Amino acid sequence: MTLSDEELTRYARHIVLKEVGGAGQQRFAAAHVVVIGAGGIGSPAIPYLAAAGIGRLTIVDDDHVDLSNLQRQTIYATAEIGAGKAETAAAAARRLNPHVAAVARPIRVDAGNVAALLAEADVVLDGCDNFATRLIVADAAHAARVPLVSAAIGQFDGQLGVFRGWEPGKPCYRCFVGSDPDRPGATCAEDGVLGPMAGAIGSLAALEVLRAIHAFGEDSAGKLLLADTLSLRFRTLTMPKDPGCPTCGLARN
Repeated sequence: MTLSDEELTRYARHIVLKEVGGAGQQRFAAAHVVVIGAGGIGSPAIPYLAAAGIGRLTIVDDDHVDLSNLQRQTIYATAEIGAGKAETAAAAARRLNPHVAAVARPIRVDAGNVAALLAEADVVLDGCDNFATRLIVADAAHAARVPLVSAAIGQFDGQLGVFRGWEPGKPCYRCFVGSDPDRPGATCAEDGVLGPMAGAIGSLAALEVLRAIHAFGEDSAGKLLLADTLSLRFRTLTMPKDPGCPTCGLARN
């Protein structure tokens, strides 16, 4: 894929990075990224992915913009309350960068449609707020051998992981969280969340999507970033592969 003169200027700060260069920018332009959830994680990640020149963005979310979202989901404006999140986020991505084909899929992910939603994806970014949906997405990404970037936030903390469980020694999402879709968990409506947490973790998730498309620095697959902003502390843990994992363990290989 050849970049136009306008694109060479637009992405010049990427291209001068020796870790990215013209080859990396061309890979971004040729890539298809599926974003599950246009909420706290998707809201900052989508503009950065669009600005980075990701060629095709599929944004999946069946929710609508609510007044309570605006404290942290900065892709939306007050005048857009009541509008569909997927359509509004896709329109914002296209306004930001006309070279990006941003497509809205205003549907809820389930076991029946997830394979079609991830078809032809190069990377999946999951920022949804439902654990059962996360498992469905993770299983489908693993089955399709599509790298999964998974991010979540709560109150003053966040976590970010990259999963390629089909590779030797690399864990899948179920190695990390287990398999119980009904495990209890509070929502941000119940516990609250500091708005900038969404921006911090969502932006890092966008960075990991770019790294998954064009490798730079250390491979982050199998690592978990934990952010604790009450103590301004970031930790990175190495996650082991679970040999008994029903998705990627030794019995499956």
